[in-house]
Amino acid sequence: MSNREPRGTASDAGEATRPGQPKHSASRRRFMKTVGMSSIAAATSGAGIGQAFADDGQAPAATGDAPAAGKTRVKFKINGQMKQIDVAPNVILLDAIRDELQLTGTKKGCDHGQCGACNVHVNGTVINSCLSLAVMHDGDEITTVEGLSENGELHPIQQAFLDEDAYQCGYCTAGQMMTATYVLNSSHIGDSDDAVREAMSGNICRCGAYKNILAAVQSTRGKV
Repeated sequence: MSNREPRGTASDAGEATRPGQPKHSASRRRFMKTVGMSSIAAATSGAGIGQAFADDGQAPAATGDAPAAGKTRVKFKINGQMKQIDVAPNVILLDAIRDELQLTGTKKGCDHGQCGACNVHVNGTVINSCLSLAVMHDGDEITTVEGLSENGELHPIQQAFLDEDAYQCGYCTAGQMMTATYVLNSSHIGDSDDAVREAMSGNICRCGAYKNILAAVQSTRGKV
């Protein structure tokens, strides 16, 4: 598996501060007033907010509404449930999954398709959700890490990651498991250790738990 390090994300860096800035300066008061007004506007505006289908997979009664200006309505099945969201054309699938649908198991790593933390299944194929636009998936069937377990029971690959201690910080684990399940269900990928390493080379583990990850994948073979 690759030992490349993904690029850091904006969330890794702390917010800059200005030592000695007056606590109650006029500029600070203006800033806080602006933030407060923006927050109220965001909370009261319904434009662009994702609207989910009912949990039984049936669409709610038509309301006659239309997407806000500049937004596109997208409908797809995710983890067995039909969902509908209104997104801007440039919103990537990763952000739609995390921000609109609140399925935060899928992680934002490098935003360049290099680390695999954001991997999901789309129509049975594993993809980097950070490199795919949400509007491209109208009508698709998507599975995230939340959709691996069934009826409260862990998926065999999830249990194997626990049994083999195949994680440390856990940040890459969701993407690792999504790729692993694809590998295990793909007849064109060999079952040797080298074949698994090559197939999963797009998933980076910053902690270096590759040996245990490989053990987890191989111990799950035949169970999925």
